[in-house]
Amino acid sequence: QMQLVESGGGSVQAGESLRLSCAYSGGVTKDYCMAWFRQVPGKEREGVAAVYTLTNIGYYADSVKGRFTISHNKAEKTLYLQMNGLKYEDTAMYYCAADYRAGACQPTRPQSSFSFWGQGTQVTVSS
Repeated sequence: QMQLVESGGGSVQAGESLRLSCAYSGGVTKDYCMAWFRQVPGKEREGVAAVYTLTNIGYYADSVKGRFTISHNKAEKTLYLQMNGLKYEDTAMYYCAADYRAGACQPTRPQSSFSFWGQGTQVTVSS
């Protein structure tokens, strides 16, 4: 079992930046598909960015492409999401997720295919 703990959320003004972290423990020593999702009350959870830890190549939803950067530090066992140029519509609860299966490691990958989830961290952007 993996345990995922997000941090770094907060309240900012539009145009500002935040960096989310997801520290993980447990599991086995191998590579994972890791992703960030976000959810607004009353809406479905949506994938924001994903990365396969073996390659560290990130993939992004169109809504965040060019503004967000996903990265993974294997030594620190931490997943990051650098969010620049934040917009009001980025306001959401952000969750990190992980799964041993590397296939289709994209933000469009169904959330049901991720085995491990963090508890979430709130990001609020004021316009």
